Amino acid sequence: MYVGIVAQRGNDRAASLASSLRERLRAETVRVSVDPATAETLGLSGEPVSAFEAADLVVSVGGDGTFLYAAHGAGGTPVLGVNLGEVGFLNAVAPADAEAAVLAEVSAFRDDGITVREAPRIVASTDSWESRPAVNEIVVGGRRGHGGGVDVTVRVDDSVYTAGHADGVLVATPTGSTAYNLSERGPLVHPGVDALVVNEMAPTDGMPPLAVGADATVTVEVSATDETPVVVSDGGDEHRLNPPTAVTVAVADPPVRIAGPPTDFFRALDKLT
Repeated sequence: MYVGIVAQRGNDRAASLASSLRERLRAETVRVSVDPATAETLGLSGEPVSAFEAADLVVSVGGDGTFLYAAHGAGGTPVLGVNLGEVGFLNAVAPADAEAAVLAEVSAFRDDGITVREAPRIVASTDSWESRPAVNEIVVGGRRGHGGGVDVTVRVDDSVYTAGHADGVLVATPTGSTAYNLSERGPLVHPGVDALVVNEMAPTDGMPPLAVGADATVTVEVSATDETPVVVSDGGDEHRLNPPTAVTVAVADPPVRIAGPPTDFFRALDKLT
């Protein structure tokens, strides 16, 4: 079995726990690698997170941001999250339970295989470009604030939903509904619901946020503008657009595969207040 460990950058507690997990796994004759930043902290050699696509399990030690970073590199590899953050929608395992939870996954792998829960990813594309798959959200927009923004037409499949001026348009997964989407007054979506959220950001005269089926294709048509609009995937992987152009957003493969015990969604919500 091959396990990759990703620890929150700059967090000594995360690096220490990663080191303990690494030693415990090695005692179980499991091959273990850590990401380069963790390796530098621990005085080891590391593997790029993209190499963990070849792993059987990835362990993320940190907050939801660390889980996203691990998931971007892991591809379809199951990810188990150890929560050192505040909320932890993606990280169900407490630090004190980390060793037992990881060893349980090792045992499961050696028996019948790791049981996972799947969460969708979404991808943005134009005629000549495709984004990194996003776990939380894709944002299409311009400069925020007074005098910024873009003129957009938003279509769901072949039907126009809204058109006008806005700072941008955000398309979120159920996982991402608790993140940027929530700060833009979008709805919370339970992880068991197959839906995407379409949410205009500070529209001049727009429509309310909309939940659509997970099989829908959302198209954001961006008109010519004085500024350069961009597409952003999970807060990064920024791509500049050359309007007029159209950006389509749809569910992508593979989904995020989450290992370990399930997160109590409603208990995690309590931490938002």
